[in-house]
Amino acid sequence: MARPRKWRKVCALPAMNHFGPIGRARVGEDVVSMTVDEYEAIRLIDWEGFTQEECAEQMGISRTTVQGIYSGGRKKLADVLVHGKILSIEGGEFFLCEGEGRGCGPGCRRHRRGRR
Repeated sequence: MARPRKWRKVCALPAMNHFGPIGRARVGEDVVSMTVDEYEAIRLIDWEGFTQEECAEQMGISRTTVQGIYSGGRKKLADVLVHGKILSIEGGEFFLCEGEGRGCGPGCRRHRRGRR
């Protein structure tokens, strides 16, 4: 029996969940789906400057899990940029944090609204 997947802590949903080339209509095969937890890993590592270990602690999962999530998300971003596809961010196995400092770290967008 496979081990059940651990839900990943995400601090906030993305403000925008669809991105793509200007003037391009949505076509089924030209849409790449990224999960919310892949988005969160990319946000924490690339935007906030976290290490994979810090990201893992923030999301409540192991570093090796973060590494896999991050690699998958970066590959999808590259596909979108190189091939001019549309990116859709939705789904995944995650829960939203409370944003009240209980388990939230420095990368929590809900916990530090005034910054950035």
